[in-house]
Parts: sequence; C-alpha cells; structure tokens
Amino acid sequence: MPKVTRKDTSGPLQEAVGMVVDDEQLPVKPNFSALSAQEQAGGKVEFRRIPVPQNRMTPLKTAWMQLYTPITDNLKLDMRMNLKTKKVEIKTTPQTTNPDVLQKAADFVHAYILGFEVRDAIALLRLDDLYVECFEIKDVKTLRGEHLSRAIGRLAGKSGKTKYTIENATKTRIVLADTRIHILGSFANIRVARDALCSLILGSPPGKVYSKLRSVCSRLNDS
Repeated sequence: MPKVTRKDTSGPLQEAVGMVVDDEQLPVKPNFSALSAQEQAGGKVEFRRIPVPQNRMTPLKTAWMQLYTPITDNLKLDMRMNLKTKKVEIKTTPQTTNPDVLQKAADFVHAYILGFEVRDAIALLRLDDLYVECFEIKDVKTLRGEHLSRAIGRLAGKSGKTKYTIENATKTRIVLADTRIHILGSFANIRVARDALCSLILGSPPGKVYSKLRSVCSRLNDS
C-alpha cells in the first residue's frame, strides 16, 4: 500500500469517481398493498373465545349490539355468540388489516363480562396502554364470615363513596364482584388503586387512605 504524505492530503478534496448515481439508473420503487391479518398469519383464520358465566348472559344479550357494532364495523372482525358452549367467538376476516385488533376486541368483551360498563370498556379499543387487573380479597388477607363482609363494606363505602373516590383520584374503574376485584386503567394508576384497596382490606381507615392517595396522585400528576 503506497504511503500518503502530508503534502498529498493538504490539497482540496476531490470527488470520488463512480460514486454519483444517476436517478434514471435507479429501479422503480415497488408499491405493495397492505397485507390483511389473514395473509400475515399465513392464510389462517385466528380465533378468540371468551367464556360467559351464567350470571352475565342476560346483560350480554341486552348490550349485544353495543358490543357487536364497534367490533364488526370499526375493527372489521366477525363476532358471534355460541349458545352451545356459552362463549363469545371473534375471528379475523379478509378485511381485517391489523392482527392486533383481535386481542383488543377480546379484551373489550372480556372487560364487559367482568362487569365494566360498555362506555368504560370501549376505551380498551381506543387506547393501547390500558389493562385489566383482577385479584381476590383472600390474596391480600384471609378473612371469613363477618370480617369478610366488613372488608367488602370498607371497599365500597356508604353508597359507593369510597369506591368512587378511589376511581376519580386514580383515573381508573373498579368493579367489586363479591370477593373478586377488577381494576381497569393504565399500569401506574392500577398500582395506586390496588395499594389503596389493599390498605382498606387490611383495616386502614378511609381517611388515612384518602390522605395517602392525595399525596401519591399529586406526584403522579407532576411526573
């Protein structure tokens, strides 16, 4: 390899030969149409089946069109109720462009079956960072008899005041289904609401929980 002296490098930079490409020599950029969800899955139809308990069959029949319309019209999916297996079945169609909407639709229907209202559950279709977390009172503390009833009463409060206060402070939605608790919201807000509910289950007075909620939510809003 020949040596390059300082005198050779001190001159003006010369344009490299053969680096300029004429636009006429570039190939034509291909234009491919978007693949449907079935084509992305290798031509297979993907399914989601959501079991429906007996106590939620009547509410599901009442709000069926409110669930059916956004899933079929907006997400371009097929949805039906299998009365034999008592499951809601959702599948992709050739018009489905995004394969992620199938899981979103399943989460939407599952949230309604858990007890959330349609107007709250439909946020799962519009936003990406929403989740549903479920746990039981016995996961926090083993309670029986009247102790369990009093814990459920502390969670709800008089006329649901405590539950509504936690929902408004943490921007979440909470469903109290006997001993099971379902929380709908973002990851950080669910954690704050869960900590408040756990404190109530363990016996903390509502006033103390409210003051802690106030400080935690102020930090969340500042961040």
